[in-house]
Amino acid sequence: MGIEKLHLEDALEDSPQTRSLLSVFEKDAMTLKKYTTGLHNCCQRIMKAQNELCAATQSLSQHLRDFEIQKFPLESDDSVLSSTLKQFSSYLDDVSSIQQVLSAQFSETMMYPLSRFLQADLEEVTTLYEMFQMASNEHDNAMNRYMRLPKKRESERQRSEHNEELYLMRKKFHQTSLHYYSSLNALQYKRKCSLLEPVMGYLHAQRAFFQMGQDAVGKKEIEDFLNNISTSVQGVQQEMKAETKKTVELIDSLEQQSAHLYHAEPMVDMPYIPPNTTLTQKAGYLYVRRGKHLHVPGPIGKQLIATKWERSFFFTVGGNLMSQTRGEAISTKTNGLAGSLVLDLNEPGVLAEPHESDDRRFVFQVLSPKSKRNIVLQAENEREKDEWICTLNNIVRESGYVKGKQGSQAKPKERTPSANSLSKQGSGSVSPDQGSLGRRINPFDQSSNEVLDTLDSAIDSATFVESFVVRFLGSMEVTTDRGEKLVHETMRQIMAARAIHNVFKMTESRLVVSSECMRLIDPATNTLRTQFALADISFWAAHPENTRLFGFITRTKAPEATHSSFSCHVFECNISAEEICQAIGTATKLAFQALMQRKLPPGVGKEKKAMEKIHQVKTREKHLLLQNIQQLEDAPEGEEEEEGGSLHNLPLSPDGKYLVLTAADESEDAFQSGDLAQPMENLTVEPLKQTISDSFDTEDVEPESEA
Repeated sequence: MGIEKLHLEDALEDSPQTRSLLSVFEKDAMTLKKYTTGLHNCCQRIMKAQNELCAATQSLSQHLRDFEIQKFPLESDDSVLSSTLKQFSSYLDDVSSIQQVLSAQFSETMMYPLSRFLQADLEEVTTLYEMFQMASNEHDNAMNRYMRLPKKRESERQRSEHNEELYLMRKKFHQTSLHYYSSLNALQYKRKCSLLEPVMGYLHAQRAFFQMGQDAVGKKEIEDFLNNISTSVQGVQQEMKAETKKTVELIDSLEQQSAHLYHAEPMVDMPYIPPNTTLTQKAGYLYVRRGKHLHVPGPIGKQLIATKWERSFFFTVGGNLMSQTRGEAISTKTNGLAGSLVLDLNEPGVLAEPHESDDRRFVFQVLSPKSKRNIVLQAENEREKDEWICTLNNIVRESGYVKGKQGSQAKPKERTPSANSLSKQGSGSVSPDQGSLGRRINPFDQSSNEVLDTLDSAIDSATFVESFVVRFLGSMEVTTDRGEKLVHETMRQIMAARAIHNVFKMTESRLVVSSECMRLIDPATNTLRTQFALADISFWAAHPENTRLFGFITRTKAPEATHSSFSCHVFECNISAEEICQAIGTATKLAFQALMQRKLPPGVGKEKKAMEKIHQVKTREKHLLLQNIQQLEDAPEGEEEEEGGSLHNLPLSPDGKYLVLTAADESEDAFQSGDLAQPMENLTVEPLKQTISDSFDTEDVEPESEA
């Protein structure tokens, strides 16, 4: 069947049949324009969807790569999941590049032909339609004016003008009609090309896309990767099913076991559970009373003006009673992460006992005479109250304090004297309090090993050595190498982490601080656990509130690293942590002086060393001389007067500062008495017979005990 056309020969005649046929073509053109506009909208949606798919794929790939920079608290840095997602991201980048190619092909083969058909052809028909209507109206008007001309000869000129006007309008109408008819006829051919070409371009682009996708994604490498991941996911799902089954069973078991805990007070039909009075650690929620107190004289005593009870989580760790609110446990950006210290249970006089409250039940209090604090707490029931009281008193009892014996139950000092101080005291000298006082027993590490006083040969030559009993609490990497607030914050976080994860066991060690290094030694086997060079210790500090906590920051650097890393180590001791910090300061000071001494010129070093040895020899001789003089008994009063009179008769030296003794004076009766019968030469110290220059032959000065 051929294509219907408008006959161009009938354009000038413009008969009603031609106009009727023209209206059919015009209606067809308008319908085609409407349909083509809808097709253009559909293709444009596909184009937008393809562009959005490209952007979404790129965003997905980037999001998968960002997984490795996320700081998941429970995900390790070398997680297999991170590397797997990174591999997926690389494959998605390949898919995204192919999708971009598809989007470009859609734009060229689908959108461009359709847009050209709409803007060039259909818009041209619309424009020619308007021009045809104008030309037709102008032709009709010119015809009407021409036909109204009268028969008089006087209107010849007017007749000629109207004839010329009709000529122009008819010619214009004829030309416009020819163009309009030809455009409508051509539209019948263009509709087939313009409607088929976009769809054909779409399918060609999709075929090319799938072919490129097959080449990029259908590799054997990707197939093996997907099979491995699928197997791994199936294994994880099976583990999750097994774990879910165990979890359901555990939930049922916990619900059955915790049935008696749902009631704050046990029901009458429930079995009686006695409180555990042997606990040395406990944690749980308690209500603490806060408010202002007014001291009123009389039998009423202390009355509470404003009372407020707050619920907090209390726990015991390292001999301390700590508290922490629920908000502090959740917030990781505030300084309240580690909770707060409520009371040091190792203070003398601390006691937990029941307390009578007018408006509350199950109330007990913790008294501290030293800090003059009275902490009033409320438990859920009577058993919880008794367990808390027994636990706190057990911790106080293990720290060495017993009610009514404050004077004899002071904290023992486990500090081991240095090697020089041991030589001065002698092997048989014992401190009067050393045997009577027992050291504090760690409630979390019941170790019975005593601190070994022997030092290894590596630090025998150190000028300063002191030993302390410490318990390691934890270490954490820090950002800088110094700062008292940094050390305190690290202590808070480590104590909170131990409490949150229920880590109460501590390792006891012997900390040996010397001018050479710092060492942690196992007291049971006397073996070295770790060693810190003094040059790597950058800062140390004690806790501002708990005097038994201290920490120090060390600097470490890997062989291939460009920057050093810093770690803070926290310990607990039985004595004041300030003493250990002072010992570390003394050791570092002596080490620095020794380092500067080694850097001095050779002559300066020998001269200074010689002066130090001279001073040591003189100090030793003076000390021995004073000891010998103290052994002499006082002479009788009469002899003192005679001796005084004889001394007044002795001649003076030329400068008037000394008495000149003669041979006769040395044999006076005052020196021949019974107690002072020993000759003067016996009072002479033997080392004085040796010249000062001879004393420099030995490297070290002899100990005083040998002198």
